[in-house]
Amino acid sequence: MKWLNLYLLFVLGIIPSQMKHNNITGEEKDFLLGKFDPAAHDNFKKAASPYTFKDGIWLQIEVLDAFMKMHDAAKKDGITLHVISATRNFNRQKQIWENKWLGKTLVGGRNLKITTPDPVERALIILRYSSMPGTSRHHWGTDIDINSVENAYFKTGKGLSEYKWLYENAPAFGFCQPYKNKGTERLSGYEDEPWHWSYLPVSSQLTEQYQNNISYSDIIGFLGCETAEATKVIENFVLGIHPDCMPFGK
Repeated sequence: MKWLNLYLLFVLGIIPSQMKHNNITGEEKDFLLGKFDPAAHDNFKKAASPYTFKDGIWLQIEVLDAFMKMHDAAKKDGITLHVISATRNFNRQKQIWENKWLGKTLVGGRNLKITTPDPVERALIILRYSSMPGTSRHHWGTDIDINSVENAYFKTGKGLSEYKWLYENAPAFGFCQPYKNKGTERLSGYEDEPWHWSYLPVSSQLTEQYQNNISYSDIIGFLGCETAEATKVIENFVLGIHPDCMPFGK
């Protein structure tokens, strides 16, 4: 059924043309790697209140429309959903990554530049929750973080109610949770992220495009990029997602 639904999106032209083939252009490759400005992209729109209270929240138009419908439905059930992070391009991800790489941002209370001199080990520690530039699903404008980025928030009280609502209802609006159940249905990748939701009708196609067109020679231009292949960041992290979010349930 999932394959049929995506096929119908394809033939009806709802999935953008750049996702329908594997022979992509340089511009399309840059898109997969996050090397573009969402504010200057025709297919992106800036979110506003009440859907977010942050500035600079950009999403693909179709994704934002789907979230707005989900937000409004949740509101009727007494659940409030806000996007707190959306599209992060290559340059923004590079800033986040390099701040952790250089110890400017502590990771688990540690300055990794001092405590972890081995580059592969350092990369793997950062990769528990942060993507390498050029490998993040947040590059695509299809993925959102909702309400909090703390696991503890979603374990009790209001946060638990919000997560239960998303778990039960988000798929009806096209959203899946890429980073759940690590170690059971998902053997590799980032730690569990109950806040991270992906718009499947578009992100599944981009996942497949990434798998077919991006190689380790493309993951460059930031400190520590030489560890990309050693950490198998494509196989273990870009593709280390829950089966619900894989292209056609692969």
